[in-house]
Amino acid sequence: MQFTQKLIAVSAAALMASSAFALTPEEHGAESTRIASEYKAAKEQCKSLKGNAKDVCEKEASGREKVSKAELNHRSDDTQGNRNKLAKAKADAEYDVAKEKCDDLTGNAKDVCSKDAKAAHVKALESAKVAETRMESNKNATDKKSDVSEARKDADQKIREADYKAAKERCDAMSGDAKDACVNDAKRKFGQ
Repeated sequence: MQFTQKLIAVSAAALMASSAFALTPEEHGAESTRIASEYKAAKEQCKSLKGNAKDVCEKEASGREKVSKAELNHRSDDTQGNRNKLAKAKADAEYDVAKEKCDDLTGNAKDVCSKDAKAAHVKALESAKVAETRMESNKNATDKKSDVSEARKDADQKIREADYKAAKERCDAMSGDAKDACVNDAKRKFGQ
């Protein structure tokens, strides 16, 4: 959670500070060098940790590097494609860290954690797809509202499926009638 908040703050600051100015090739190179050195320093800090804490630290460092590179590309060339790559990089980074944190758990708790992480990842990716479709429909304003509607419908279905899988996994910790009631409630809630 702390990583996510820092990632969002850094992303917002970087985008706000640089959105009005294109980067020169020299600035781009300097930023690339800075990103690489920050990644190396973060990886070095992870060496003092052990076990899964080390793995989580490494995933966070790797995620920050990928997001920083995507932000740099977006700042250099503000296109919808780079915006989408940035959104995907953020979603993937958060998902990788969340999955790694689940490794500290065992049994059903680990399974639930993994399904929750997957559901959050699906939500982020689908949100990016809808935004991409909306931007495309704004460019080609002739009857593209149906494309946005279709993208939202598809995204909602995928999100409901991911949420259902997470809810169903929580039910696996139960048994008998309680489990059946939990599964039926999840089916009803998520339209499965």
